Amino acid sequence: MKRSIALAITLLLSIYSLFAQRDYTYTDEKPALPPNRVFIGSGVGLGFSSGSFNVGLNPEIGYSPTQWLDAGMAFNLNYYSISADYNYGVKQSSFNYGGGPFIRLFPVRFLFVQGQYEHNWVNYTLKNELAGGTTSKYTATSSSLLAGIGYAQRVVGQANFYTVLLFDLGGDKNSPYTDSYGSSYPFIRAGFNFYLKPSRKK
Repeated sequence: MKRSIALAITLLLSIYSLFAQRDYTYTDEKPALPPNRVFIGSGVGLGFSSGSFNVGLNPEIGYSPTQWLDAGMAFNLNYYSISADYNYGVKQSSFNYGGGPFIRLFPVRFLFVQGQYEHNWVNYTLKNELAGGTTSKYTATSSSLLAGIGYAQRVVGQANFYTVLLFDLGGDKNSPYTDSYGSSYPFIRAGFNFYLKPSRKK
């Protein structure tokens, strides 16, 4: 687990250093960024594997210091379920909330690499269908290191629509992005952001 986290962080820093040496300008846009680079918005997440299902809402706020970089904070509300047929006779459902910082690097204007640390508080409900439907509940916390690649229609200073495919590299057994066998499964987030307009001077 520690090796995976260290590898992911090293990879993100290497990519950042590579792109930091390049100056991205586009001929069909003004060379200078708009005065206000702060954006807000939200995404919807969807994930599934054999017998499991995940859906969530992901509000975020961020900043675009350059054409090739977004950074900010993302929050999440997720519902996750596992069928009893794939979980040793126990039907499991959970609700989690949390958040953490993210970074998106754009090697080209429509393609990005995303990394995100996310901490979650998880409420589980377990129904043992092999024991007469006995129900139990408990809470847990988990940490996730999300990484993936995405597509965006992004104009800094105006708006951004994105779709990203993510995996959890953290290996936490309580992660909402792993199946009943502890394996990370791919999930998709899609969302829309808009940039705040600068105030008008009187």
